[in-house]
Amino acid sequence: MNIIVIIIIAITCIISYMALNDMRVFEKYKFNVGAIQHRKEYFRLLTAGFLHADFMHLALNMYVLYMFSPAILYSFGVSGFLIIYVASILLGNLFSLLIYKNQAWYSAIGASGGVAGIIFASVSLNPALAEIGIIFIPFLRIPGFIFGLLYFGYSVYSMLKPRSNDNIGHAAHLGGAFFGLVYTVIIYPENALQNIVFLLIMSLPLIYLAYEIFVRKRIN
Repeated sequence: MNIIVIIIIAITCIISYMALNDMRVFEKYKFNVGAIQHRKEYFRLLTAGFLHADFMHLALNMYVLYMFSPAILYSFGVSGFLIIYVASILLGNLFSLLIYKNQAWYSAIGASGGVAGIIFASVSLNPALAEIGIIFIPFLRIPGFIFGLLYFGYSVYSMLKPRSNDNIGHAAHLGGAFFGLVYTVIIYPENALQNIVFLLIMSLPLIYLAYEIFVRKRIN
């Protein structure tokens, strides 16, 4: 395991712990539409990725990051890993800002956008042969492109039909995952062409979401 991954996990754990024990820190650095738009506190687009709702939320994100980081470090190097992780957090929160720009109260926290970027960069390298296990059911593994299709499908459905008790930041997840996918295609275009059918299959929900947002204007 590269030291940079350990450092990121350590920093995230320390900042999350501090914020969970001091609501002033939590409120100052979380993603909040009103604070970003009206007070121009753009640092929240990044700092929100180092805050978590509770220790279970933190542990789950850091565990998944730890498990997927070796493949990314091997294929993209340290610089590529950092680009994917940081840019996925930023793009995920920027997408949330776009979607919820008229809801000043909307807030979010968590490294899930960055983690989603790492996951989908890994899956996009070989969507047909890569297998993703279910955390709590390790013996159940599905092809990467099927996982991508289900993940995107569920996230898009949850955005289009929001539930009052759903506290998951689906927009941040989608934005981060989208960056991981696109970055992999850009860095390995020949590989992407060989897997174009599988990449398109798992991207179908994203195409539909783009239609709903930019053509039908359903989310604003």
